[in-house]
Amino acid sequence: MKNVRVLSTRKLAFNQKGYLLNAGIQLLEVDFITIRHKTISSDQKQLNRSLLITSQNAVKSILEQFPKSELSNKEVFCVGQKTKALLEENHINVVAWAEYAETLSELIVQNYSDREFTFFCGNLRRNTLPNALQLASIKYAEIEVYETILQPQRISTPLDGILFYSPSGVESYFNSNDYNNETLFCIGTTTANALIKRGFNKIKTAKHPTIENVIIQCIKYYK
Repeated sequence: MKNVRVLSTRKLAFNQKGYLLNAGIQLLEVDFITIRHKTISSDQKQLNRSLLITSQNAVKSILEQFPKSELSNKEVFCVGQKTKALLEENHINVVAWAEYAETLSELIVQNYSDREFTFFCGNLRRNTLPNALQLASIKYAEIEVYETILQPQRISTPLDGILFYSPSGVESYFNSNDYNNETLFCIGTTTANALIKRGFNKIKTAKHPTIENVIIQCIKYYK
């Protein structure tokens, strides 16, 4: 394998970096977004029994603001295996989960349409779940519990590949950088679509939407 250098658009955990470095891939890491938790007002703290959560960021924010004893009495519907794992680590009951919001929305509409939900989300949340709930006349209250802030930075180092984990990471990177025929590795279809909309097609999508799977796709590609 020739010398390969890739950029991760977020800083990786020690073991995640190790996978790439042990494969002989040079790694540059830069956080292109940052997350800021938002305080929930007192009048928003009356929660429905069913909670809808689409990211680990939302979980971390609500864990700071609600006692675990209250959350453990709820039934949670979530997006993502890592989100599910974080909830269960904190003894919160996950009734149903899916890797993508589209799949979870179908599951809710088909099997849980009698529920009323509290939907915890970020400021850049997609319309997939709200639209599905509205079309099915399922009641929900939406609470914004975190904010995604773009941190565009200029990268002058030549790259062979770029690892993306969210549409906001795509936006932040290309706010300050041009495309130079790098291979673009992404965490899932939503992030891939953000790249496709920009006219890129040299895209490799992880088989499962986790950081580890993005890394695996990268290693396999350059092996």
